[in-house]
This record gives sequence, structure tokens and C-alpha cells, in this order.
Amino acid sequence: MDSEKNYPVFTEEMKKTHTILIPMMLPIHFALMAQVLRQHGYKAELLTNESRSVVEEGLKYVHNDTCYPALLVIGQFIDALKSGKYDPDKTALMITQTGGGCRASNYIFLLRKALKKSGFENAPVISLNFAGLDESPGFKMTLPLAIKFVYAAELGDFLMLLYNQCKPYEIKSGDTDRVVQKWTDKIIGSWSGKKIISYKKIKKSFTHILRDFDAIPKTKEKKIKVGIVGEIYVKYSPMGNNHLEDFLRAEGAETVVPGLMDFCMYSLYNGIVSKKLYGGGALGYLASKIGYKFFLKKQKYMIQAIKKHGVFDSPMDFSHTTRLAGNYINHGVKMGEGWLLTVEMAELISKGVYNVVCAQPFGCLPNHIAGKGMMNEIKAKHPMANLIAIDYDPGASEVNQQNRIKMMLANAKIPQEQEEETTHTVHIKEFEQTNINNKEV
Repeated sequence: MDSEKNYPVFTEEMKKTHTILIPMMLPIHFALMAQVLRQHGYKAELLTNESRSVVEEGLKYVHNDTCYPALLVIGQFIDALKSGKYDPDKTALMITQTGGGCRASNYIFLLRKALKKSGFENAPVISLNFAGLDESPGFKMTLPLAIKFVYAAELGDFLMLLYNQCKPYEIKSGDTDRVVQKWTDKIIGSWSGKKIISYKKIKKSFTHILRDFDAIPKTKEKKIKVGIVGEIYVKYSPMGNNHLEDFLRAEGAETVVPGLMDFCMYSLYNGIVSKKLYGGGALGYLASKIGYKFFLKKQKYMIQAIKKHGVFDSPMDFSHTTRLAGNYINHGVKMGEGWLLTVEMAELISKGVYNVVCAQPFGCLPNHIAGKGMMNEIKAKHPMANLIAIDYDPGASEVNQQNRIKMMLANAKIPQEQEEETTHTVHIKEFEQTNINNKEV
């Protein structure tokens, strides 16, 4: 226990004795990241508990005015500690902090408060962040570890993208999941040790991964595409959005979900914008710019590989995503998901995904402004857009949520050829105007 801070700190000694629990958000990405931590000597375990008791524990120890993601993450931790599976005196908890103005930056303090109330005050909390917040002596963000996290985000996006384009069409149930598991195991196996890995191996794997997904026997039917955007946790977490992707696939849709790398680049791009808008230190600006270009370069390699293969749809180059914002919203709107949330909806529509679910925690102000609040503006530019905002919180009716989504899907069942032609024309004009009005960083 740190006498000054009045809470336990994860020490060097604890690295050998403590199991680090990681809350679930992105199943593929986080499985890769947990294994990366294990390869660097940490006893990391990804939590999969998601019963009703998780919500009940969250409601018990977190004020119900706090946003839903905080309630679920903290509830999942406490539910796991109460399960008897872990020794509370030899368990640490890892949580991310963005360092922004969103309530997410305060989760760590809410978690410590909840741990004290629930009798687990001896469990240290590790903050996973790149902003120098709440450091833990026993956890070091080394360069090899940071680079592997970036590669895990990229390959997680790659596998998730291909999974979503194959899963709805697989003839034999489970084929797509098996390919994902095969490559998750293969990737991690090639990353053994603590050294920086060669990106050439990553690039080489793209071709083989694409071939394996292409080889999955699939039907030839054309399904309605539904995009999913929103607050980062609720957008990605199956527990947070009541298994939204599974529900949409069961209703006959193909889901299209923007990748985690987009959010990472958005966060770094905001560091560049902040310098221009508000001033600030040159060091932070330079770090943001280097990080942004590093992520962008990796994304471009992934896009090139997908386009070269020629079978699957590739994500939009994030440099175009930043320029697209100029037609809808200012880059200064960067609280929470900020301008990215607006542009993700517009980006999906420009790619022919007219039906979009905006998943948001009830009472999340940034989402209500940049998400639901911008829908009329988007519809004014894209009359074919079919957008719906769904609120998630402990008291929300899942049946009501599903009924509203079913109504959206019913409206989506329209002839697509005409819409595709209209959207293509709008997108070309929009892209030309964007290049005139905006300059790439």
C-alpha cells in the first residue's frame, strides 16, 4: 500500500506473483494483446464473465448516474474477484485511460473506490495509457511492447474486417471462427520473446490470411449491410451492446464495424489539432504526429493488401477520413468519440452502407451531440441514409432495442442498385469538395 496515495501500487515483485485481469471489449484484439503481455512476463488473463451478476455488481458499487461502460467494466472485475477463481491478494486489474475530458479517464478512481467498498482494496490497479497517467512501477510500456500492441490492433482490425465479411455467408457453421482462431494462434506463436518483431512478417501474413478467408465456402446471396458506430466500448463490446452483431447477423444482415486503429489515429490526430487550435508543448505535438504517421502507414499496407487480393472490401484510408470531416463537423469537437463518430457514419454511407446503428450509453453527452445530434445533418446530405441511435444502460429493455433495430432493417429492404448509383455520385462530389477545402496533416 502506498502511504501517500492510500491505495496499492503494482510493483516489480508483483509481476511474478500477481495475475492481471483485463476486461473484455474486442474479443479478437484483446486476445492478441493479452498474449502479448504474457510473452513479456505478465500473468495476464482476459475476462469472459458476462452474466447478469456483472451488471448487478456494477450497480451495487458504481453510482447509476455513471456511464454504462464504467458500470460494466467495474462490475466485471468485482464479479470475477467474487467468483473464487482468483486470489484477491495476488490479483491486479488493468484498465485503459485516454487522458481526455470524457468520464472514461476517471474510471480508475471509480474502480479503486468500488474495490474498497467491496472488500478488495488490496488489488492494485494498472493504468494502460500513453499519457503518463497513474504510473505503476511493475508495469513498463517498453518500445517492443508498445509496437506489438500496435500490430495487435492492426491484425485485430484485419481479422475482424474479414470475419464480418465471411461469417454471414459461411455454408458450414463455425468455418470463419476456426480461421480466426488459426491465425490468432499463428500470429502469437510468431511473436515469441521480447524483441521488436519485423513488420515484413506482418505484411507477408496478409496474403495468406486473405487466401484462407477467401477459401471458406460461402453462399452467393447479397445481404443488407449495417454499420455499427458509437461510443468505443458499447460499439465493440458484445456485453455492452447485448451482442448486437450476433443479433444483426441472425436478422440476415452483414455487419460493418470501423476498426480500432481508426480510434487510435483519431486520438493522435487530436494531439496535432490541439497544438494548432490551442497551442501547447512541441514535444506532445511531435509525439502525436510521429504516432499518427506510424499508424497511418501501417493501415495503408493493410488496405493495399486487401485491394490487391480483390475479393474483400477494404476500410477507408484514415487520411481521407480526416478530410471528410470538413463537410460535417470541426476537428475541434474531440470530446469522447467527437468528430470521428459523425464522420464514421458519413464514411459508411459513402461506401454504400446506408443503414447505421449508433450504439451509445444513455446520457453520454459527446455521443448525443456528435452521434444522434448530427444525424439530421447527415441525412440532409444523404437522403438514402437509414440511421438509428440505440441507448444502452442497465434499465434499457433489450426487446425494445431489438424491435427498433428490426424496424430499421425493415426500412433498409429497398432496391440497392439505384441507391448505390446515387451514393457514388454524392461521394465523388463530396470528395472533390473536401480536397478543395481541407489539407492533409
